[in-house]
Amino acid sequence: MSDLSEKPVTILCLCQEDNHRKLLPAYAAAFRAQGMQFVCVNWSPPFDSTLEEILSASPVKPDYIFHFESDFPLLPIGLEKSDVPTVCFQVDSYAFAKRRIRWSSLFDYVAVFHPGHEVEYARDGHKGTFLLPHAVQTELFENPEIEREFELGWVGQIQGPLYKNRAKWIPKLAQMFQMNDIARSYSLGEVADVYRRSRIVVNFGRDDYPQDANMRVFEVLASGALLITSQPTELAALGFEQGVHFAAYQNERELVPVIRRFLADEPLRLRISRAARAKVLREHTYDCRVRKIMQKLNQRPERLAPARNWAEPAIRLSYLDYFAAHGILDGAKSQFKQIDSGAIREKFEGMAIVAKARLAKALVRRNK
Repeated sequence: MSDLSEKPVTILCLCQEDNHRKLLPAYAAAFRAQGMQFVCVNWSPPFDSTLEEILSASPVKPDYIFHFESDFPLLPIGLEKSDVPTVCFQVDSYAFAKRRIRWSSLFDYVAVFHPGHEVEYARDGHKGTFLLPHAVQTELFENPEIEREFELGWVGQIQGPLYKNRAKWIPKLAQMFQMNDIARSYSLGEVADVYRRSRIVVNFGRDDYPQDANMRVFEVLASGALLITSQPTELAALGFEQGVHFAAYQNERELVPVIRRFLADEPLRLRISRAARAKVLREHTYDCRVRKIMQKLNQRPERLAPARNWAEPAIRLSYLDYFAAHGILDGAKSQFKQIDSGAIREKFEGMAIVAKARLAKALVRRNK
């Protein structure tokens, strides 16, 4: 339990707990396991509700307000004036970073999931930024060892414009090595099971960010399978060492020889994979992340949101940009109308953002 006060710390999360992403349920469970009350917005308020409306509908008075990336893009108006400290979690902090930094400015704290981005966000004025990498659920990976029937394992999306390298390599590897069914989807528990039944798992990041220390790499490391990933990798900035905790390749010509080498050398493969598993289960679980979050929040001062000191047109533009980026055009247009006519720069920028979002939405409808 947190030592912030005698009563349990209460967190209000601006997202439905059954959101399809596995990150939020894992955090909810970890906070509750440490004695805190974690309440999610499980009703369906309008995306541009005011913070006052959200708090009045909440069954509890929170000590903190959390905002996770999700498919429920609720951003209550008035966050920058909140008496309750606010935290946003930027999972893909590298994607559209300038926009994310603008949205994050409405919050007192911002957790970024990729090393180096805490420096970038802070450099742009957000003193409440801290690094919070991905993590694993301990209970999925602490079971006894099972037979590793797959030479190579893979779970993940292959289709789409950001995954052309995966689409090229995963089917090719499936023809060369004994693998799990790469075409089917897997539940959270099944993902862990595939990795625990694999000797090696190759990680392919997004084409536009191949160095990504994504959730997959932590799950693979925790499973006891050997992780093979491309260099450079963010894992190096997180305390993992090539040859000690994972294997790597510099270019695609090296990939298959590296796989064959570690399949043939079981003692070396086991030495590396066991060291990685021990490190992840010791340092990179959701319980570890919750302790880090609360350590950060227990510091003072709490009122760190840059937007607390902004003029209203700039604040409106931040909400407008968020709603436009998430396809909520009514919310974006509502914020545009409330930007003072004398704020010429904000008016023109807001007009351009709304027009671009409207065009993007039209193109999506046309391509369906």
